Formats: sequence, structure tokens, C-alpha cells
Amino acid sequence: MHLVDLLAPSRIRASASATSKKRLLELIASTLNQGSEDTDLERRIYDGLCARERLGSTGLGRGVAIPHGRITGLVGPVGAFLRLDEPLDFDASDGEPVDLVFALVVPEHFSQQHLLLLSQLAEMFSDSDFCARLRGCRTDAALQAALADWQIAHLAA
Repeated sequence: MHLVDLLAPSRIRASASATSKKRLLELIASTLNQGSEDTDLERRIYDGLCARERLGSTGLGRGVAIPHGRITGLVGPVGAFLRLDEPLDFDASDGEPVDLVFALVVPEHFSQQHLLLLSQLAEMFSDSDFCARLRGCRTDAALQAALADWQIAHLAA
């Protein structure tokens, strides 16, 4: 299972905005819920993301956040990637605001898979050149291509 495979084109946004961390988590929950017929899923995603943030910020530093959680009743893992127009305070350990957000939710029983996906995210965002490339993307398609290129290079390594 690879990160980019979890991203439908409709869940990749090169121009997103939110006025607070709470509003960003609401936007993420709505984005991750796209296409679901489960009327309560968006609320469960939002609650799960908030519960995880209460344990400690998922702001990695250097402008990157990876809000994530395990969600009851979710069928499979789902991801979303947002490049924020204006960096937002996300309580990151380095105090820097966030402008790159990869959100991930997995079914409640996906403990090992969840850790593997988080490991891939940590590897992805530890590459400062790659993060700079993502920041330079101005369209959803350009972001999608950059993320796909990272996956191809990662699989070849």
C-alpha cells in the first residue's frame, strides 16, 4: 500500500485555506469524506482527527503537518493532500506555521498498516527539496504529478 494510491484527484488541492486549526480539520474531514454514503463518517473523521491532535500536534515542523487517525467503520485507508495558500499555526514542535498537509485516516484495525503509512509520510516530508517542489505547485494536477513522481522514485529505490 502506497500513500499516493490513497489520493483521489478530488482530494488533492493546490489552493486551500482555513482560518484556524479547527477549521482546517473540518476541511480535511469534509475532503476525506468525499464520495462516502455514510452520513456520519465526516463527523467521525473530524472527531478522530481532533482526538489525535489532543494527544499532541501532528505538525512535524518545517511547515508540514500529517493529521491522521484510525476511524471506526471506515472501509479502507483514505488520504488527502492540501497546499495552503497562507501558512497556518498548527502547534508544530518548531513553532513554524504549516502550509503542506497530508491527512490520513485508516480503519480502526489497521494498526500496522497505519504505522507503515506514517513511516512513508515521514520519509516523504524529510526531503526538503521535495517539500520545496510541492510548495511551487500551483495546480492540483501539478501536485498530483509531483506526488506520483515521489512514489515512482521511492518504489525504484
